[in-house]
Amino acid sequence: MEPLNLIFSLLTLLLLSSSSSSAKRHEQSVQTLSIKPDIINPKLPPKSLSSNKKFEGSSNLVDLKYHMGPVLSSSPINVYIIWYGKWAPQQQSLIRDFLHSISPSSSSSSSKSTQTVSDWWKTVSLYTDQTGANVSRNLLIAGEYSDHYYSQGSHLTRLSVQQVIGNAVKTAPFPVDHKHGIYLILTSVDVTMQDFCRAVCGFHYFTFPSLVGYTLPYAWIGNSGKQCPEVCAYPFAVPGYMGGSGLAALKPPNDDVGVDGMISVIGHELAELSSNPLINAWYAGEDPTAPTEIGDLCEGLYGTGGGGGYTGQVMRDRKGKTFNMYGKKGRRFLIQWIWSPVLKACAGPNALD
Repeated sequence: MEPLNLIFSLLTLLLLSSSSSSAKRHEQSVQTLSIKPDIINPKLPPKSLSSNKKFEGSSNLVDLKYHMGPVLSSSPINVYIIWYGKWAPQQQSLIRDFLHSISPSSSSSSSKSTQTVSDWWKTVSLYTDQTGANVSRNLLIAGEYSDHYYSQGSHLTRLSVQQVIGNAVKTAPFPVDHKHGIYLILTSVDVTMQDFCRAVCGFHYFTFPSLVGYTLPYAWIGNSGKQCPEVCAYPFAVPGYMGGSGLAALKPPNDDVGVDGMISVIGHELAELSSNPLINAWYAGEDPTAPTEIGDLCEGLYGTGGGGGYTGQVMRDRKGKTFNMYGKKGRRFLIQWIWSPVLKACAGPNALD
């Protein structure tokens, strides 16, 4: 689930900011680290640049609890992708490479790198169920299906998106995979969704037997490239009201604002789906209909010292593209951090401390 409190944090940041333009330029200059693109383990700045952890979450403020439900511990986690709408092959390839990068065996183009998507998923794998079984570290794309005829129209709702899954299962491109499977509905840039951009960039839940015939965990994520990149693809796009504030959009690592932003949301939802598939496992708050989950707790945070609208320390290559972890086939991604049950704080493989 994604409440999108990042926008409110940004507004607060702007109201509180009273520094000079030169100070703002300095703040922007330390947001990323300039590295050579062929360096696998770049030298990170000293801890003194951002050693204060108060912006990265605090166990005094977060009451994350386990509610006795299952986590996705069966290995591998089988992901069944529904490409809804019209997708360019290069966009699909980019998303596939991210998903393939989660498993340890294919996490990075270099085994020497420790700042990988697979290392990021280690935090998710720390979550266990009541038997002590951890979330699986292995993820497999078990099937793909293209719904390029928009079977439920170009505007979806939280109910009609379940019909999309139901059609895929009933017409047999996908099996009914209760124990290992999750279903990932990815909508193209021209598809609108109930509450998209206003309240959510993605969400996860489980299907209703009355609609689909089975209870299956699923997640939906939309491409916001033309609808609301300043909301759902931040920090690759910034809201218009921030003009002149000194905070500029970052350059996406794969030159696609919509899909690069979408991939971080996919990571967010996969982490929450794996640790809370039936909305009865890991979350904070007392209301299961509006849980605060392990991705929500770290929304908008990509590196050490992040928070309050500031991404934290991330890396930048010679072309100015920003990222914080490596993936399969030399890919680079900027993925938000996840709440660690061990550190009681947000964590990522690019942490400086």
